[in-house]
Amino acid sequence: MREIVLDTETTGFEPESGDRIVEIGALELYNHMPTGKTYHQYINPERGMPDDAFGVHGIGPDLLDVPRPPNPGEVTLRDKPVFKAVGQAFLDFIGDANLVIHNASFDMKFLNAELKWIGLPQIPFSRATDTLAIARKKFPGSPASLDALCRRFGIDNSSRTLHGALLDSEILAEVYLELIGGKQPDFALATPTQRQATGEPEEDWRPKPRPAPLASRISDKEKAAHAAFVEKLGENALWSRT
Repeated sequence: MREIVLDTETTGFEPESGDRIVEIGALELYNHMPTGKTYHQYINPERGMPDDAFGVHGIGPDLLDVPRPPNPGEVTLRDKPVFKAVGQAFLDFIGDANLVIHNASFDMKFLNAELKWIGLPQIPFSRATDTLAIARKKFPGSPASLDALCRRFGIDNSSRTLHGALLDSEILAEVYLELIGGKQPDFALATPTQRQATGEPEEDWRPKPRPAPLASRISDKEKAAHAAFVEKLGENALWSRT
């Protein structure tokens, strides 16, 4: 089963009020394991950057009301591609996979607004798995922010001084796996019928023989001691039978 863990950064809260996506970060899971495949893109929103949004993610100092030279590590956006130039590549990366998103309604409304504006297919909300909803159901009354869940599960998020889409996706992938019971929660024991229901080819889950036998962990001294012990048991010893 292929899943995409995804996060966005934006200029604000409402695309219908003129806010836009400025960063998308995503990574691929297969059978709940990271594959190493990622998607990361900064995007020119073709508008200014509100101070409040800049304070959250630190992206786009060149788009502030009073633009200033960027400090080390800050990302400028005027030279980045607009969404129209990267929208199809984003859709190609996610394919038909389910999307794992923290507070999915927020990211989905922005993604679908951007896709609609450039005439590309929108993403059905049914494809989104909302980790915020899972956390609230699993831990009712407890804080369910990404930082709070990192503390709960002992996940290191010390590098998360500001929001960043790819970093947040990497952290969210760890949180998601904890929320659903850890890596490979079905222990690869799902039946063929269950696998077929997800569209996973049968050969992808069948156990395969080792390409080479594991090396023996019994020492020569231990082998000799065992042989001497068996010899004392006589010719009818179980270990003497061929």
